[in-house]
Amino acid sequence: MIRTNLSTRPFYNTAAVRTWLLLAGVVVLGATAFNVTQVLRYSNSNTELVTRAANDEARAADLRRTAQRLRSSVDATQVTAVSADARQANELIDRRTFSWTELFNRFERTMPDDVRITGVRPEVDRQHRTVLTVNVLARSVDDINRFMENLDQTGAFAELRSSQEQTNEQGQIESALQMIYRPSGSSSHVVDPTAPAVPAESAAGTPAAASQAAGGAR
Repeated sequence: MIRTNLSTRPFYNTAAVRTWLLLAGVVVLGATAFNVTQVLRYSNSNTELVTRAANDEARAADLRRTAQRLRSSVDATQVTAVSADARQANELIDRRTFSWTELFNRFERTMPDDVRITGVRPEVDRQHRTVLTVNVLARSVDDINRFMENLDQTGAFAELRSSQEQTNEQGQIESALQMIYRPSGSSSHVVDPTAPAVPAESAAGTPAAASQAAGGAR
């Protein structure tokens, strides 16, 4: 095949080829620079994260050693003494703030005519809530249920339930009602490290004396 150019000024279009090659080279260089920048960025970030994780692990290990040292230095006898003092302080606070008059007034306003209270025994649970066990004597179960409904409507008694229901020789219903009593005034308690249950006694005397006093409350 004979290749000849018969034009007086032949044109081989080399400038366009060089331009495209230059543009391609610029693009390749730009992409390479961007990739290198990203690699360096992520490498630095990874190094920073690894360093931070190592520091956090070292700090956690130091805190664990400190906690272990503090636990080993705690005097069990001292903790027991503080717990006993807290129980005594909470008992004194409960005695001072618990109002038997207010409680019996609530019973008097809510008790049906055919229901009689024969005993009241208060206790304080681990959440420092006053738990009442109220022994009642009624003619029928409906009377007891009506009494519980009346107590619930006051808003001062919660989680009411009846247990140990039985019929005596006179045909009357004997039942023990349990409830959470929330009087109008709330008391502040001393923090007990061991958080044990705190028995509460009556401000007027022992639970037995309270039961005798409650027998005449109507």
